[in-house]
Amino acid sequence: MIRKLLVTSIAMATAMAALPAAAQTNSGQAAIEEIEVTSTNRRSVGLADVNAAVSVIGEDELDLINHTHYQEALNRLPGVNISRNNGQESLASIRSPVLTGAGACGAFMVAENGIPVRSHGFCNVNEMFDAHTENAQRIEVIRGPGSAFWGSNALHGLINVVLPEPGEAGEIGIEQGPRGTFRGNLKVGSDRGAFKNILLVNGINEEGYRDNSGYDQQKVSWLYSYDMGESRLDGGFTISNLNQETAGFVVGTKAYKDEALKATNPNPEAYRDSINTRVWTSLTREFGNWEVVATPYFREVNMNFIQHFLPGTPIEDSEHRSVGIQVAAYRELSNGANIAWGFDAEGTDGKLKQTQVDPTVGSFFLRSTIPQGKHYDYDVDARQLAGFLSYEQTFDSGWEVSLGVRLERVDYDYNNLMIDGRTKDDGVACGLGGCRYNRPADRSDTYTDLSPKFGLSRALNDNHSLQIRAQRGVRTPQATELYRLQNAQTVAELDSVELDSYEVGFIGAGDNWDYTASLYYMDKANDIITNSARENLNDSHTKHKGLEVGVGYDINNQWSVRGTANLAFHTYENSLISGGDDIEGNDVDSAPNNFGNLRLTYQPSSRFLAELEYVYMGEYYTNPENTASYEGHDLLNLRARWSISDNLSISLTALNLRDTDYAERADWTTFTGDRYFTGEPLRAFIGINWQYR
Repeated sequence: MIRKLLVTSIAMATAMAALPAAAQTNSGQAAIEEIEVTSTNRRSVGLADVNAAVSVIGEDELDLINHTHYQEALNRLPGVNISRNNGQESLASIRSPVLTGAGACGAFMVAENGIPVRSHGFCNVNEMFDAHTENAQRIEVIRGPGSAFWGSNALHGLINVVLPEPGEAGEIGIEQGPRGTFRGNLKVGSDRGAFKNILLVNGINEEGYRDNSGYDQQKVSWLYSYDMGESRLDGGFTISNLNQETAGFVVGTKAYKDEALKATNPNPEAYRDSINTRVWTSLTREFGNWEVVATPYFREVNMNFIQHFLPGTPIEDSEHRSVGIQVAAYRELSNGANIAWGFDAEGTDGKLKQTQVDPTVGSFFLRSTIPQGKHYDYDVDARQLAGFLSYEQTFDSGWEVSLGVRLERVDYDYNNLMIDGRTKDDGVACGLGGCRYNRPADRSDTYTDLSPKFGLSRALNDNHSLQIRAQRGVRTPQATELYRLQNAQTVAELDSVELDSYEVGFIGAGDNWDYTASLYYMDKANDIITNSARENLNDSHTKHKGLEVGVGYDINNQWSVRGTANLAFHTYENSLISGGDDIEGNDVDSAPNNFGNLRLTYQPSSRFLAELEYVYMGEYYTNPENTASYEGHDLLNLRARWSISDNLSISLTALNLRDTDYAERADWTTFTGDRYFTGEPLRAFIGINWQYR
């Protein structure tokens, strides 16, 4: 009843707006007012004017971090806990547990310049490595549902990588690190009056800390803007390529501390190859009192990798191509209110094959039910059509209201290119009741979802503001959840996942300090799980409660301190049997109750900047039964940048200063017990950067 009341009341109030409570990364009122964000309503607005739980990492901070993996940057933000696996892989957490599973990636949208890096039904948990974060002007993170503006896949949050504005640029950077790590970076741009452009190139080679775990990655982006007088064109492309030798979990209690195990690779055959291309152009034009922005785009994704975490280690080969358009119109009304409306449309052609090259090894049951050969081969044509409306107004009382609603329809047409059912690829039945993998017959599925939001904000005085938000996030089932079935399940009758979020936030800033504090409560229903019979079901109900705090304080002209602290509780709320136990009321696994970081910055002059970072990860359970856990860890990192001259600088990054044994990610399974992705020991990177114009 409460869920229906939330949808009905907010939708009847009609409109859509910017999202929940705000955070910032620079101390001082003036600095906050200068920060721009685009993730909240798809056009640049001042952070101080946004009623949204959005954090921003700016260009100066990104230059100091100089990350080789985006985790190093994103985990500085409130509510964000990116779990690094091996190489450039990761699992995301934004006001959530670290989510795993075929469709878990659908809980988070990853975009670059507002264009999602993957189509809504074809996400991947590692898709963040497709964004050109290494050359970003800023990274914006919305914490909590972003569905009212962005739709499905913005359930728990949104990460938007914003690339630099086109224009004059000339910069070369190189960096050397341990185990053969070498990275190069290039920025070249020109300003020819009405036409501006910039080319961004980044490449890295690393041998890897663990055996057979090196990778090569290249990213190229080109952006342009063309002022035509009454209208403007902005666009470009990004191509990213990854060739990675992947290291799997090390197995055994506290194996990440075992000198004989922690640098080993139980899966030396594992690899991941991925290439992602996106091309877009935005046309902005005034029509009377309306500013209209139309952005057509094209996306192509190809990925091939060994699923080393499955028996038989099959190869997955997937691809999808999308053509879409985003349209938004903005207007200020005579009463001072701001209204926006728009629509999104996208068509996607997706394909997936899963093939096992070698016979299965292991128990008689595994060898009998997991055959060598092709397991899946299917096409999915997907269509997305959505419309949204937003309304924001400030009243004489000082209160500002923001209302929003989005209606979205997603259609899937699935075509199985193999024999239907749970047989081998030649139609022969497996022993012991049938093959593990089941191929459903051709079918179509349609999902229609409504995503409302409501926000109130008020300036309490010149330094402090109050923000209140209620909104719904949704995500449609992913294609892999619907059509890559197992055991006896021939049809996955799945509904969209729904998350209702309520939040109270305070933000404030003075001349030398700033803070953000958000208290949230989220109720998630129809969550998709794979049960003990390997059926994909809407059979999980969870609750998510937490407090996020971010603070910054300039001690004097040379010293400043910043930090974030997170207190969170993620619990199972319905009766579920796991490992023979009912886990209702248990903590969700891979969900630390507390984590955060603290950074001390020293800047004695405009030419030198150093930062000492303390990273804290609390204990968390690694299985739903709450019988296995990881003890957590504490890390120290050091970063420094010295400008030798106006155009030449050197940098030093030293990670894990105390050489702590830790796990980037801990997990537990019935078959293996404790297993870990090992954290890397002390390592240092030295770079030089030349701005030649």
